[in-house]
Formats: sequence, C-alpha cells, structure tokens
Amino acid sequence: MEIRIIDTTLRDGEQQPGLALDFNDKIEIAKLLNSIGIYQIEAGIPAIGGEEKKSIEKMVELKLNSRISAWNRMNISDIQHSIDCGVDIIHISVPSSDLQIAAKLKKDRKWILDRLKRCVYFAREHGFTVNVGMEDASRADLAFLLELCSHAFAEGAQMVRYADTVGILSPERILAEISYLKTAVPVDLGFHGHNDFGLAVANSLAAVQGGANYVDCTIGGIGERAGNCDYLQFMKAINGCLRLGIRPGMETLKSVEEEIMKIISVPWL
Repeated sequence: MEIRIIDTTLRDGEQQPGLALDFNDKIEIAKLLNSIGIYQIEAGIPAIGGEEKKSIEKMVELKLNSRISAWNRMNISDIQHSIDCGVDIIHISVPSSDLQIAAKLKKDRKWILDRLKRCVYFAREHGFTVNVGMEDASRADLAFLLELCSHAFAEGAQMVRYADTVGILSPERILAEISYLKTAVPVDLGFHGHNDFGLAVANSLAAVQGGANYVDCTIGGIGERAGNCDYLQFMKAINGCLRLGIRPGMETLKSVEEEIMKIISVPWL
C-alpha cells in the first residue's frame, strides 16, 4: 500500500503560537516540500483572502509536482475562493461530533449531511477533486462517521480524512475505527492527528495499519496547541516499524527540515 503524505505546515502548522509566515516564507516552504516529494501540500485557507489567497495562487502558478490543496469550511463561499485559486484539491471540513454540530453550530446531523452533499456537488460540478475532513471525529459517534463516509463517497469525494482535532486518541482506538470504516466503505481514508498526549506519530502509524493511505504531517510537528504529527519522526517510524520504505533518504529529509525550521524561526522550537 502506498502511503501519501499531506503536509499541513502551511495551514495547521501556522497555528503554532508565535508563528506568522509571510508570502515569501510560504512560497519558499512550498518549494522545499516539493523537493522532497510531498504528495500534497495543504497550502492554506483561501477564504482568509489577502496575502493568504495570493500565496496559494502563486503555488498553483509554480506548477509543482506536489498537489496543492486548500482547506475550506463547509460553505459555498469558502469553496468559491478555492475555485478562484485553481487548486488541485478542495478540502471540505465537516463537523462530525454532536458537540460541534449541536453546541457550536446549533444544527443537527441531517443539516450536516445535506450541507455536505451540496458542497461536494458544487466543487465537483466545477471540475475539482474533493477531499472531505471529518472534524472532531474522535469525539463523534462511529455510526455517524460511517454515514458521513458513505455520503461523501456517493457524492464523489476522492478521500475522507479522520481528524483527531483535540488530540485524545490512543493507537488502539484509531486502529479499530479506521479498520471498521475502511471495511465498510470503499473510500480512501486519511488521518490527521494532534499531539496533545504525545501520540500523534503512534496514532498515525496505527491509522496506516488500519488501512489509511493518507497521513497529515507538519515539519517539526508544529501546529495548534501541542502540535501535529512530526513528518521526519513519522517517516523514520514508518520505515523502522512497518518496513514500508521511504524516499528520499533520511539525510535529505533532515536537511530540508532544517531549512524550513530556519524560515519558521520561532525561538522556542
């Protein structure tokens, strides 16, 4: 099974406290990520507008080998901004836990499913590849996650991402849940882990063992709160623990990581 890395340094990674990347920083980081064969670069959120949107447009213009994706809330306005940028992949984040659906959005599950269908259809109608992210999946009802996967697949989504948004998973649980979803629905699965319990790498490995073939990482493990799955650590672990093999060599990965961390330049990292 081929494992594809989605690098989210420029989106989730930039939520690292004390970090603010400018236009040139983002373009240089994208070029460096491309140089090590990252499959997909999650370039940011076009709906923010301004320099954020311009940097994403520039990455698309560069025609890198890495595919450029953009993160969107589940609304047509956000998706239109991504369409304007001409990205390769439109990622639609779908609240999946009742905590988010009822408490934050004041909606119900039916509303989520209807909005998911509308948004995926809109992006697909414009000719875009769509990924769907199940936000806060680790606090969601597994039966509803299955329903979301089924609807996303039926509407033509290429991949569905299980997001441990608050970083509470154990390897045993993510292995079981990814295995269940992978068996039940014929859709590619991804995993987005946070490191609140220091388990982002371990959980990502378990997700791969369960059948996920996309894994989100950031350079240096930077990101919101305790950060995300560290790319270099994950690549070492997947080679050492699962014997899947990696390209390019570890020395190249380490060198590029060091270059990117110089650009990031947060004193306490």
